[in-house]
Amino acid sequence: MDYLIVVVDDEALCLTNVRNLLHEENMKAVCLRSGKDLIKYVQKNTPDLILLDIFMPEMDGFTTYKALREYETQHGKNHVPVIFLTGDSDIGTEKSCLEIGAADFMKKPFNRDILISRINNTIANSKTIETLTEEASIDMLTGFLNKSSGTKRVEEYCKEQSGSLCIMDLDSFKLVNDLFGHDKGDEVLKAFADVLRANVREGSIVSRVGGDEFMAFYPQVLDKKEIEDFSNRLNNDYVKETTRLLGDDNGIPLGVSLGLVMIPEHGRDFECLFALADSALYMVKNNGKHGYYIYDKTCHDNKVLDDSLAGELEKITVIVEERTENKEAMLLGREAFTSAYHLLVRYHKAFKGYYSNVIFWVSMDNKSDERKLVEVTDSFVDMLRRVLDPCDLIMQYKPDRYFVVLNKRTEEETNSFLDKIMGMWNKNDYAQKAKIEYYAKHISY
Repeated sequence: MDYLIVVVDDEALCLTNVRNLLHEENMKAVCLRSGKDLIKYVQKNTPDLILLDIFMPEMDGFTTYKALREYETQHGKNHVPVIFLTGDSDIGTEKSCLEIGAADFMKKPFNRDILISRINNTIANSKTIETLTEEASIDMLTGFLNKSSGTKRVEEYCKEQSGSLCIMDLDSFKLVNDLFGHDKGDEVLKAFADVLRANVREGSIVSRVGGDEFMAFYPQVLDKKEIEDFSNRLNNDYVKETTRLLGDDNGIPLGVSLGLVMIPEHGRDFECLFALADSALYMVKNNGKHGYYIYDKTCHDNKVLDDSLAGELEKITVIVEERTENKEAMLLGREAFTSAYHLLVRYHKAFKGYYSNVIFWVSMDNKSDERKLVEVTDSFVDMLRRVLDPCDLIMQYKPDRYFVVLNKRTEEETNSFLDKIMGMWNKNDYAQKAKIEYYAKHISY
């Protein structure tokens, strides 16, 4: 295995023995004599695993481990798995190693086969966890953090660092989808992601928070001229890429609008900062687009955000409201869907309204192919979101099943609409591999 293993021990003989053993297994070994050397090393290198001695002078293994994790967290790096090494046979030492978060624990002298086996197992488990974590936190289209993970990371940066919080919106992007189709729209989003990635500083945090909306934290970016240059580069490079993809005569006024707020000048509370950056974005959107605005009091000449109840109302409204008009149905998790459904039922009971509940079931011949099922259901729900109304609700409550609420449709309208959905699905590329069944119930008061 071509693994890179770092061995940290103050005993030269131990370092030599472990290095020779690893070389026999075709593993690369880097030998270090102290915890300080390790922290310096990981600043420029990413090993697959660290073998760390506990009892070392100046900086023992536990202190080194804590310093390592602190550095990785501050710089957004994955945690390198650590196996502690010690000649101590006290069971309390082993317990302390595992409680602090180590992947494993080895007593000296080592059994060669056991050490190699534990190294291989630890690295394999670590890579599996990394893959699962990445899939859960990354927006697969752009490669940036998704909304949930990005919000968490940016919130941490707002509390600890100086810089600027930025909200970016792609101007007139909806026209790309309407005129060229969603596949071409995805290409444009990928192109923008590449442009943004090429223009941000190292150490910046970027997240996709909506269809064509992005959020970023730029550490130490506080200079207006630097922001102006960044905005110009972003717009120029983005227009070049969209021209390449859509042609010179696409007729769409494409560009990027940026709203920024400086930190800590305007505090460190993420929700408040996000609302202020959004107010700055509002200024750009209403003054020609394709540019930037840094939050100042001008943003609220028409939105008085003072300490009065009126100002408080405006603040909380800005935080919770949708920032752009959304034409798609709401795809919600179970908790959010339940709350929205309760509100919808209360509303229709109070005003003698009506709606339809629908269950959709996606079935495949090869039920064991989970990856293909995910592809099919993703395609189906993407179609649903586009064809349903913005006030309709969708919840995936099983891997192959969706609960959909069609709001304010008569029974006849519901049946006609479901026929339309099935007709659209039958034209889908996945229709030959998966069957869609449904059951609908109309409710009126």
